[in-house]
Amino acid sequence: MNKTLFASLALIATVALAGTPAENAIQKAQAGLAAHPNHVPYLNSLAMAYARRARETSDVAYYAKAEETLKQSLAAAPANFEAVKVEAWLQLGRHEFAKALETATRLNKQMPDDVTVYGYMVDANVELGNYPDAIKAAQWMLNLKPGNVAGLTRAAYLRELHGRLPGAMELMQSAYDSTPFSESEDRAWLLTQMSHLSYVSGDLAKAEMYATGALGVFPNYHYAQAALARVRSAQNRHQEAAALLQQRYAAAPHAENQFAWAEELALAGRKDEAAKAFAEFEQKSLAESMLGDNSNHELIAYYIDHANQPAKALEIAKREIARRQDVFTRDCYAWALAANGEYEQAGIEIQKALQIGVKDPKLLYHAGAIAHHLNRPDQAALYLKDAAARNSSEAAVLLREQSQTAAR
Repeated sequence: MNKTLFASLALIATVALAGTPAENAIQKAQAGLAAHPNHVPYLNSLAMAYARRARETSDVAYYAKAEETLKQSLAAAPANFEAVKVEAWLQLGRHEFAKALETATRLNKQMPDDVTVYGYMVDANVELGNYPDAIKAAQWMLNLKPGNVAGLTRAAYLRELHGRLPGAMELMQSAYDSTPFSESEDRAWLLTQMSHLSYVSGDLAKAEMYATGALGVFPNYHYAQAALARVRSAQNRHQEAAALLQQRYAAAPHAENQFAWAEELALAGRKDEAAKAFAEFEQKSLAESMLGDNSNHELIAYYIDHANQPAKALEIAKREIARRQDVFTRDCYAWALAANGEYEQAGIEIQKALQIGVKDPKLLYHAGAIAHHLNRPDQAALYLKDAAARNSSEAAVLLREQSQTAAR
């Protein structure tokens, strides 16, 4: 080993690693670059570390740093494979799903046994609604490297989307058990996902346990704050839920986070604060509505459920459904159609969303409400009961109203 390289490695080893996993990765890469400026592997590691830090904090400034570092890497070694992989990750982060799929597919042809690239293909296909292709890519991940954490989490999400919640939890638990203790943010993310799976399964106690566990592993973790707030809301502890969501919004001031906070303020009876938060959300959401990374799902919900402006909701929903056909976008489109009185078409669209078996409580509530308006009481009751069992308070209310009407 030459002396210069040995000295560099020694320098890296002496870097104090007391931060989060992403912070540590940033420090290591920066130490390497200090010794070897423009060294392409270090540049790629730094770009990826910035992207990981963006997930840890939800601070988009880290995405900008990652992109800047990526430019340096590609300038030093045009089209180098690892840099283009980071580029695909960033495209996913910017919600440029079609572009990310194109990049990942190109990389896959170049190196067909790269597990990470298959992961990006899963993510992009899921967001675009190409579920059979997503399943194929996830299966390749597990075939190439059985038991790898990234493959297990993708397979778990696909099982969840197909309504196989116990199987999804089993895979998520396996991923958690396989994650090194030092990867605190990864472990917190996995616990947050397990909280979510427990919630949609109707098990509020476990949802609470996993969310608080995630906050214990990674304090003030924004994803876990949202998961615990959802539990507190279902427990009718709306003041606590609003406080958690306010903390999340302070740390991650994105439009979608402000919308969730505003909804909880309304449930807590703080009407003036809710109105102010909704108004600010609308302006912020409209400003990003034409971008890939937008909050259009929340903007559609706002215009329908809070602002009584269904025409605006449908306009945005039509634009979004032209871009992606995942189950949640289909749900938004169906709900917007229903809000505009187009119940027949809404019924068709909500069935397209449900056909893969998804058990999301809000989607099931929408399906029940649409069936109710279509005068299909048995079908409505089926969906509403399912949604209510998964902590949908709106479904429980409509179910009671339907029962009272039938009893008259």
